[in-house]
Amino acid sequence: MAEAGVRVLERLRVPPAPPCPSADLPITFFDAAWLFTGPVERLFFYRHADPAAALPLLAASLPHALARFFPLAGTLNPAARCLSYSSAHDALHLLLAESQEDSFDRLVAAGPRDLSLMRPLVPALPPPGKDGAFALAALQATVFPGRGVCLGVSVHHAACDDASATLFVRTWAAACRLGGPLNGADPSQAVPPPPVLDRSLVADPDDLLGKTLAGMSRLAPPPPQAQGPPPPSPVIASFALTRDQIDGIKGATHASSFVAASALAWVCLLRSRSAGVEGAARSHMLFSAECRSRVSPPLPAEYLGNCLRPCFVEAATDELTGGTGGVAAAAAAIGSAIREMERGVLEGAEGWLGQVMSVLPQRPMSVGGSPRHGVYGGTDFGWGAPCRVDMVSIEKTPGTVSLAESPDGQGGVEVGVVLPPDIMEAFASCFAELLDDKKSV
Repeated sequence: MAEAGVRVLERLRVPPAPPCPSADLPITFFDAAWLFTGPVERLFFYRHADPAAALPLLAASLPHALARFFPLAGTLNPAARCLSYSSAHDALHLLLAESQEDSFDRLVAAGPRDLSLMRPLVPALPPPGKDGAFALAALQATVFPGRGVCLGVSVHHAACDDASATLFVRTWAAACRLGGPLNGADPSQAVPPPPVLDRSLVADPDDLLGKTLAGMSRLAPPPPQAQGPPPPSPVIASFALTRDQIDGIKGATHASSFVAASALAWVCLLRSRSAGVEGAARSHMLFSAECRSRVSPPLPAEYLGNCLRPCFVEAATDELTGGTGGVAAAAAAIGSAIREMERGVLEGAEGWLGQVMSVLPQRPMSVGGSPRHGVYGGTDFGWGAPCRVDMVSIEKTPGTVSLAESPDGQGGVEVGVVLPPDIMEAFASCFAELLDDKKSV
């Protein structure tokens, strides 16, 4: 069977390895804000001389990873406010395919890559049921004969955040390397710790879940966009920041790598006129802050679910785009927002959703992923680390960039961007110029 760009080899429904009893996990107020968004989609590209040999290993190891992450094989029913897994009929969808394009080397290059060649590699979630319940995850493994294999991972954001989703991929990778169950594995095999599934650990004395859901029901849908000529097909590109370059951006600001990379990307987007409202006096940025260690009581790092809060950044546009010092100004604004957030991590939580919706018309830059998640360093399935990882779902929200650790493991950061070709060229030029001109950062 053939689909656009790929030939389907097999469609599998993979249940968790037994014993795995049915269970319901209530959603929390951290999850509720993501109910009507969609999946985070990531592609992992691996070089492999005989990629077809990887497919049975991937399929055989998946049940052992799902034994720990069984909620991902279930569904979420917004009306019931819970994730449900039934051992009688639930399973995760895994598509095995072969690419019909000789494009592997082009897709793993750092420069601009055609997203139309990537979309067939992304697994689609099954359609919702009649009761409105929707699947939480789907996977796809696509072989490029003689070149490599691409793993597509789609995980609905309402199920968990990127930290949890990456932990799942790292767990699957460990199960594939070891060729069997993970319990009792030799500690030297770098098996990730199991996820923590207890949703009661998220304290909610003020019924933030109820307030968030009520706020969502009152929000008006966004106005329809004016129809114009279709934009040019976007491209995706990766930009590397070395450890030394990040330290150069930090300067005397004592910023984190996240702040430094985000500040550089924000200025480049504005200067390439792909984000913000042209002529606006103020520019905006929006990102999600990890809160597991910040809430009271703190949550385990392995907590399976969402534990993010929005952070809002605003700065004068001319400070970011005019003359020198734009990246330093951006870093200062981002750092200030983080410090303000840390003074009260849940302060104003009932109004977060409305604040997000109010800033969206300003076309803020937003950030997905994090250099801390280990999408390169912890995802060796037995044939080496990935040569390229792309968060392709950033295409769905213009002005979004992705961040990951550098694939060389030397402490750098990789910035992913999706833009029309002409804007991408301007972004790349600005990126290189700012790194060369120390006065601008």
